[in-house]
Amino acid sequence: MTPGPWVPGDGGRDAKRHAPATERNRDAIAAVLADWLPPHGTVLEVASGSGEHVVHFAAAFPRLDWQPSDPDAAGRVSIAAWSAEAGLPNIAAPLALDATAPDWPVSRADAILCINMVHISPWDATLGLFAGAARLLGPGAPLILYGPYIDPDVPTAESNLAFDASLRARDPAWGLRDLDRIKVAATDAGLDFADRRAMPANNLMLLFRRRA
Repeated sequence: MTPGPWVPGDGGRDAKRHAPATERNRDAIAAVLADWLPPHGTVLEVASGSGEHVVHFAAAFPRLDWQPSDPDAAGRVSIAAWSAEAGLPNIAAPLALDATAPDWPVSRADAILCINMVHISPWDATLGLFAGAARLLGPGAPLILYGPYIDPDVPTAESNLAFDASLRARDPAWGLRDLDRIKVAATDAGLDFADRRAMPANNLMLLFRRRA
């Protein structure tokens, strides 16, 4: 039975949480990941949320080992429940990982994936994500982001403006981030902006690579 809809920050008694957007965006994200991920190695997913994405990607990319993580204990329970149901051998147990922490419970990764965290977290979490990626990734290894952003070169969709307002009303530290500011923060951390893909529903996928 599929649990009821859930978004980060909400409570819930179900072990398996369900984020409806995952079913809508997972195939489009996987199509881009096929171009950007390495052929083998370990992918660290930061802020795995419900765990539905990592299960889908582990099935789509069986030659990669997937390490989910989330700072929320209930989120980790959900990740573990979805993973157990899938029964895939290439998904590790979820880690308690706070992107803002100076030390993460993992020492290296061949790629890092972060979906829909940047706008539903304080700016310090994004800075911590870039700093952590710079520590863990080898030269040229990818950090991949997905979500909605404010692009100064492209008119912002009305739906994204409304979403931004709703996020800031919920928590003033949340909100859609300016793409230029994202690029500057990544550069300062030692990551080079490499590519972007326009995605359905006014989202973007961003590719950064660890500077050599």
